[in-house]
Amino acid sequence: MNAELHVVFGSGPVGLAVVDELARRHHRVRLVNRSGRANVPAGVEVAAGNAADPASTRDLCRGAAVVYNCLNAPDYHKWPEQFPPLQAGVLEGAASGGARLVVMENLYMYGPHGGKPMTEDMTMNATRGTRGPTRARMTQDLFDAHRSGKVRVVSARASDFFGPRVHESSAGDRMFVPLLAGKTVQMMGDPDVPHSYTYMPDIGRALVMLGECDEAFGQAWHIPSAETVTPRRFVTMIAEEAGVEPKIAALKKSPLRAVMLPLMGLFVPPLRGYDEVLYQFDEPFIVDAAKFERLFGRIATPLRDAIRETVAWHRQNGAR
Repeated sequence: MNAELHVVFGSGPVGLAVVDELARRHHRVRLVNRSGRANVPAGVEVAAGNAADPASTRDLCRGAAVVYNCLNAPDYHKWPEQFPPLQAGVLEGAASGGARLVVMENLYMYGPHGGKPMTEDMTMNATRGTRGPTRARMTQDLFDAHRSGKVRVVSARASDFFGPRVHESSAGDRMFVPLLAGKTVQMMGDPDVPHSYTYMPDIGRALVMLGECDEAFGQAWHIPSAETVTPRRFVTMIAEEAGVEPKIAALKKSPLRAVMLPLMGLFVPPLRGYDEVLYQFDEPFIVDAAKFERLFGRIATPLRDAIRETVAWHRQNGAR
């Protein structure tokens, strides 16, 4: 086993994918979450901690060579209030021991961009609502810390997740569970515009690769996805693999949707403010990962193979 300690904050699908990859490479791994319990490979330490508390993160990161921030806010409708303290706490923990810091980000910082393929140097144009501007400020904080010499940071960004253990995603349970049960998939936006989807094991592999590469630090990197398809085609491919009929009901951009979403948010808290990110499903949402592939090569699992593995996982874990 490699003697270097790798500390992973977060036991959601991203954190567990990173743990899987680190264990596969025989690294010494500590996974941190609030409960101190998780289903992990043999030899992985699981520790309880509060990522928003710098005293806790300093203790948990002691002796670490690399720290991975794979956290998300517990409550989506409280994302702007809950998320920044988590990032700040993990950053302090990594900095205290001189560890390298690998951060999983999403793509909110770019904001609406007219369907142009997203590259890492695209202007951060998120000005509407709270989630996009919050993400843009968090990104700025990360690279300010890197430029100041406080901590070495690398950022990884990916599109909508799918794969084993992915539940809370537009391509998670909301898509696979009803489809495999022969029911209709409900989705927001236009199902016939291109949309990138990123396979979770590829995310775990990419984060570890970035953490091992000195050249990668101080930069943002888009994680490669397989070929970009439309949501309708993605659903059709799942249905073909599962042997079911693809059925979609899409609520496209309209005055009706504009009225319905705020009303739905009164009863379903995660939908509050969701309209501020719906541009991702109303216009092409294409992630350009050419920069990553120039340095590391192609790592994206072919889409058919990734869908096959995801269908198998859902069937093994309750979906029929």
